[in-house]
Amino acid sequence: MPNTKQALKRMRVTAKRTARNRHVKSTFKTAVRRFSDTLAQGDITEAGDRFLIAKKTIDKAVSKGVVHKNAAARKKSRLAKRLNKAVSAAAAE
Repeated sequence: MPNTKQALKRMRVTAKRTARNRHVKSTFKTAVRRFSDTLAQGDITEAGDRFLIAKKTIDKAVSKGVVHKNAAARKKSRLAKRLNKAVSAAAAE
């Protein structure tokens, strides 16, 4: 248990920030998972829409400082690569 007023405040602030970070990370992961699931089902147009949503969610996480910008860029790049591969495979058929 904290002994000072400052330590008590730090506990409250940390709890608040942890809750926000957890929510942002969860939203981030959900958006990516929905994109992956849609892509796995083979629905290319819906996957394109889900990609844009995931990209926006990733950028929001970066702006809030939850995810590092390079990690976010890497994630977006990999998602785009998967989408482009699926689009080219669908076009080849």
